[in-house]
Amino acid sequence: MLGKLFGEKTKEETDPLKEKISQMNLTDLTLYVKERYQGLEFSEEGLVEVLRRILSKVNDKRYFLDKSDNDAKLKKGFELVLACAKSNKITMKGIELIAEFIKLYESLIKEYDKKHKDIYYDRLLKSIDTAMGIVEAKVALKNKMSILD
Repeated sequence: MLGKLFGEKTKEETDPLKEKISQMNLTDLTLYVKERYQGLEFSEEGLVEVLRRILSKVNDKRYFLDKSDNDAKLKKGFELVLACAKSNKITMKGIELIAEFIKLYESLIKEYDKKHKDIYYDRLLKSIDTAMGIVEAKVALKNKMSILD
């Protein structure tokens, strides 16, 4: 029961989802997380796969987001992670991946913030607290439901 909250899933169950998400571009990923993507139902496992996609290397050469990318792509990437953190489908695994995103892209985020006088680094750090609140509320609700049963 709590395994689902922590984002645990067997490999066989996530392969088709992983394949579909691996073919999406940044706009499709954003639509998927905001539950506006046609043809694929948004799920907790899908959210984790989206975060893994952002953290992955493209063709084993560079990461999904890179300092050579244009500013619009970087901003979309940061906004996507913020949307993931605010989602009701967030799990502990998702929170861990957001923390990994912040660590991996820290210099890129700070450089973007300095260049555009923005505060994505602080917003991303605060998003972890938001996500933790959502997971805690889900756990409390599961506990109440188990008491009622």
